[in-house]
Amino acid sequence: MRLLKLLVLVVALLLATTARAEKITIAAAADLKFALDEIVAGFKASQPGAEIEVIYGSSGKIHTQIQQGAPYDLYFSADIAYPRELAKLDLTASEVKPYAVGRIVLWSNSLEAGKMTLASLSDPQISKIAIANPKHAPYGKRAEEALRASGMWNKVQDKLVLGENIANTAQFVQTGNAQVGIIALALVLNPELATSGGYFLIPDHLHSPLEQGFIITKLGAAKPLAHQFADFMGAPPARSIMSKYGFVLPDKK
Repeated sequence: MRLLKLLVLVVALLLATTARAEKITIAAAADLKFALDEIVAGFKASQPGAEIEVIYGSSGKIHTQIQQGAPYDLYFSADIAYPRELAKLDLTASEVKPYAVGRIVLWSNSLEAGKMTLASLSDPQISKIAIANPKHAPYGKRAEEALRASGMWNKVQDKLVLGENIANTAQFVQTGNAQVGIIALALVLNPELATSGGYFLIPDHLHSPLEQGFIITKLGAAKPLAHQFADFMGAPPARSIMSKYGFVLPDKK
């Protein structure tokens, strides 16, 4: 009888250890870098033992990686069209959930961007302008749309330097490889990028909405932690963090 009790205790301990050691991997658009890091920290505080790895990159490239079998449990895209395509391909284990609408801004750590507009980019003293690659980065695509809508695309196209994702684009400006960039408001509102020169919020009528969404992948379907994190994104603490970083939130259902 004592041996049976001991075996039951050992099994219970093993199960508890397994539960605590559950790990999920999240692939997320680079504009979420600061906001999602805070959200993950808050979630882990409420889920002791949970392991969460977050990989940031361009939404388009992550979209391709998931189709090729990349081991991601959740996917947060800066363009909701990408997870919707994955759903059509039967590569998701949840409905596509809108989580925010992003905004784009002119930003510089050497110029007074708060006093600039898109027209300012034609200034001959500005020789390098950073945007994310429009081919696979939603923020880059919206930057191109805004430049075209404002009549500036042909005037500045030769000045453009393309980042792999929106965080890489911000780094171009930080390191002096570009004097100004069109980047995510969510990045500019982090203290690491805050400058006395401020930023110029690009009017949203100049580009299509940056509606963003996430899904649980087929790989994450059997992981309770993935579903718990997905639920947490709609909770007040997570929504408060997203608002702090300038994201426009969908109405809570």
